Amino acid sequence: QVQLVESGGGLVQAGGSLRLSCAASGRTFYAMGWFRQAPGKERDFVASISWSGSNTYYGDSVKGRFTISRDNAKNMMYLQMNSLRAEDTAVYYCVQSATYRGSGSPSFQRTDYWGQGTQVTVSS
Repeated sequence: QVQLVESGGGLVQAGGSLRLSCAASGRTFYAMGWFRQAPGKERDFVASISWSGSNTYYGDSVKGRFTISRDNAKNMMYLQMNSLRAEDTAVYYCVQSATYRGSGSPSFQRTDYWGQGTQVTVSS
């Protein structure tokens, strides 16, 4: 049984930083990623990382501000978020691919493994 648990969300002022964590149990060496969903909007891609951690990918709105990383020995994935903006406010979800172990960024599906989400609120 795969379980993903996010933590680290909270309230921060614009320009500040937060670090999100995702603890994965059950399996490790698959591509993972972060998505976010603001009220009334679709769930959007934020970043992804290959199973080895060697390759990372980012959505255009977070490039240069967010950094995704993982520690397979600890079954953890992280999202360091700097220079936060009000428009970054959303529920952030971690996801692990059910099948993908390549070096690219998979197209994550609802059938992959998702966490319950953690709220990030950026005040302006």
